[in-house]
Amino acid sequence: MVWTMGDSDGEDAVDTPALPVEVVVYILSFLHASDRKEASLVCRSWYSASQDPRFQRNITFRFPASASSLELIRGLGRKPRCSLIISQLDGFSISRSLLLEVGLCLGPKLESLALPGSSITEASLLALLPRLSSLRRLDLRGLDSLFMSGAFLSREEHRQQVRSALCGLEELDLSDLRYLSDLTFNRLTGCTPRLRRLSLAGCHIAFEFDPYRGCPVGAVEDSSALLSLRNLRRLLMEQKSTLVALDLSRTSITPESLRTVAQVQGLFLEELILHGCKELTNYSVEVLVKHQPSLLKLDISGCTELTSRSVEAIARGLRSLTHLSLSQDWRITEKGLSDLLLLPSLRSLDLSECLHINGTEMVKGLKGSDAARRQLETLNLRSCTYIRDPAVFFLAQLLGDTLCELDLTSCSNVTDLSVCAVATYLQKLVVLRLGWCKEVTDWGLLGMVQRAKCEPDEETGDKGPRFTRTFGNMGFFKPPRLPFEERPKLVTPNDLEQLRQQAGASLLALSRLQELDLSACSKLTDSSITQVMRFPDLHHLSLSMLPEITDDSLVSTARHCRSLTSLVLSHCPGISDRGVAHAAPYLPRLQHLYLSCCNNITDRSLLLLVQHCKRLRTLDISRCNNISVAAVDFLQTQLPFLENLHYKFIGGADLSLSL
Repeated sequence: MVWTMGDSDGEDAVDTPALPVEVVVYILSFLHASDRKEASLVCRSWYSASQDPRFQRNITFRFPASASSLELIRGLGRKPRCSLIISQLDGFSISRSLLLEVGLCLGPKLESLALPGSSITEASLLALLPRLSSLRRLDLRGLDSLFMSGAFLSREEHRQQVRSALCGLEELDLSDLRYLSDLTFNRLTGCTPRLRRLSLAGCHIAFEFDPYRGCPVGAVEDSSALLSLRNLRRLLMEQKSTLVALDLSRTSITPESLRTVAQVQGLFLEELILHGCKELTNYSVEVLVKHQPSLLKLDISGCTELTSRSVEAIARGLRSLTHLSLSQDWRITEKGLSDLLLLPSLRSLDLSECLHINGTEMVKGLKGSDAARRQLETLNLRSCTYIRDPAVFFLAQLLGDTLCELDLTSCSNVTDLSVCAVATYLQKLVVLRLGWCKEVTDWGLLGMVQRAKCEPDEETGDKGPRFTRTFGNMGFFKPPRLPFEERPKLVTPNDLEQLRQQAGASLLALSRLQELDLSACSKLTDSSITQVMRFPDLHHLSLSMLPEITDDSLVSTARHCRSLTSLVLSHCPGISDRGVAHAAPYLPRLQHLYLSCCNNITDRSLLLLVQHCKRLRTLDISRCNNISVAAVDFLQTQLPFLENLHYKFIGGADLSLSL
């Protein structure tokens, strides 16, 4: 017997029975969320299956405040649970009506609420919060309008109502609030007794000295002007049994203040984010490691005073660490990295912009660990300019079973040999970023690097004199020509035929890719892009600043990467209306498109986007000389989901007249 899943107009087939909904649900469970969304549009039975509760977890709806959003909110009332991100709220009637509708239709079903870029009134929020009895996450970052007066939750009756609703709140984000004070902080956190995660990133916190009263912090009662360390410590003591994550990024926390936080008796943090806390020292990290050994995630990126002494302390003391970010800690060297890579649970390591890293100790550490203990899934080496092909080769070989995300952006010494190694060994990669690797050419993407060269020699003997770019200016020698200054050797049809016959690993071997960044790899041409851009699950692709690619690359990519939601083609002069015309019909899922400085794009392309890409949320056509303002106005009226439209200096505007 033949079974079908239902016909396209929603009625079951006459001659063959439809599959039971349970079977359809099981089949849909194997699809990615975006594919499942497309499948739900095929027929009524598929749509019903896509609404199964197992697919409705962690779904967030994002939209701006507008009259049309009222109907959307009423429709969401049919869902068992949901999360909202509502932007551009203000104190006018539309925003008040929108929040009122959220409370009436979604009150007991709403699990998460974020209000970015808004300026709502205290009365509007206080009318909403008591209705949100199931809320688990509340994001109030940047909502200075709530805290400017200092009267938020000042009335006891309001606090009781909010406390009754938010007693189960687990995550509270108060980042970037300029007017947060001891009084308002205490009132709000007093309504959330079971917090697990708290963010105070970018807040003005007085850790040691109160500039308003001219005395040390803690010498006076609760301040109505700023948030103090004493008050923060009090909260940590009160909620130490539940609090596991704290974000103090971009604050002026001092070494002594961090020690005060870390030494709170009974506090066992699992996640601590200290990004951009520039006053912290190695002593701070050593104390932190000593008193919070249960940390699983630690972000000390942008703490420019830290050295490899901190890395050694982390490797010794945080044996359960899974995620570590040392980005922009430019004083860190190779020392200690081998021990760090021996941590048995480490899954994510961010060393981006650590300028002295060359990968030698990392390879040593991985070689010293048992293959079964290597768990690294994410490795970020962006702007580590000393990283070279040998390091990439051995890292790829050692991490082939686990690595899912690799970032080599701006690793200027990475060449085709590295691409060959990545394609050969890292076939589980989901994210690969090679932007600004100017040595990468078509040959690397096509896997046509000589096999002998794919295994670099570890020897580092003297290979003769080396020259810097400025050495020739002394008058003795002429500096050698840099490789990226030469035009790429073009791939011929004969070369492509050889590629099909040989077993070399091209970029096509990375069949699981969902994100690929090849920005500013200026030697790439249509020869490789048209051959290797064939990833059915690819969602994000950046080909910006590739002067050699043409419409052929765009059309081929669109035909073979139909899951694309984000496409970056900025500064690609070879892209024109012809390419958009042939590619747009294959990109119905596209949500973000960047075409800035593509001067061969005209009004015709905008009409094609209106016709085929109705889900666009972001469009950048800045500095496109042949696009008119009238076409932009028409586009805005026709695309209902368009949120971000960038069109500065279109139509050949004179840049000298702008500020």
